[in-house]
Amino acid sequence: MKTLLKLSSIVALSAILSACGSLPDTLATNNENVVATYQGVLDTNDKTEVRLGGVIDTVKNLADRTRIEVVNLPIDKYGKPDISEEPNGRFIAYVDGFVDPITYAQGRLVTFGGYKDGMERGRIGEYEGDFPVINAYGNYLWRVEERLIINRDFGSYGSCWGYYCDGFYYHSGPSTGRVIKEVK
Repeated sequence: MKTLLKLSSIVALSAILSACGSLPDTLATNNENVVATYQGVLDTNDKTEVRLGGVIDTVKNLADRTRIEVVNLPIDKYGKPDISEEPNGRFIAYVDGFVDPITYAQGRLVTFGGYKDGMERGRIGEYEGDFPVINAYGNYLWRVEERLIINRDFGSYGSCWGYYCDGFYYHSGPSTGRVIKEVK
């Protein structure tokens, strides 16, 4: 009985942990050589399978597909854009069919999987540049979750006893805190 309990605990724990860090199904591929860096996409040939992510800038619905311009951010092995890094370029993703501009709003984080299809001339204000184009087979919209961590200095009341730990009764020092942003 104990062995069965241990085994089921291990299986449940590994299932939970594998769900925490995996590539979304819409970005999954059997190709182990997907190019997933901006510079790599610039340097690679057309029709190469690529994966890039970042922040949506503009969405334009065309007759049979949608053009999405994205400010590129580096992505991790799970396709998550790294919001602690600086943007390093832009790319254009074309998605078949209609994409609702409210769902794919400016500022949302997204990752696209697809195939490189050349470069496209674009403008950012007065600047003109060439941006890599991805014909997307899949994409994933990410959300940013924020957690607040508060650190309290209890001053001379260094010990914490149950109900009185919350600082309501004996809070004599300053509080500090920080917001932690996570892409999920």
